Amino acid sequence: MRNVLFYSISRILLFVVVLLLLDLAGARGLLLVALALLISGLLSYVLLSRQRDGIAGALTGRLGRRSGGLRERLREGAAAEDTDE
Repeated sequence: MRNVLFYSISRILLFVVVLLLLDLAGARGLLLVALALLISGLLSYVLLSRQRDGIAGALTGRLGRRSGGLRERLREGAAAEDTDE
């Protein structure tokens, strides 16, 4: 959870910094927001890749543990259906 919070805050801060820099450069209105979203998105793809990979690994591990129990229950249910009593 801490990794997700850190990544989200980093993305927001990166957007705000790019927004301020573009504002100083003279961009205004919708163009300012659109350029800030585009540029901060590209920068975060490069600069925050390690944090994003860490989050993806943690989610994959969590989903793998959670679905492991479901798979086992499905196997038990299928085995119970296959046995003749």
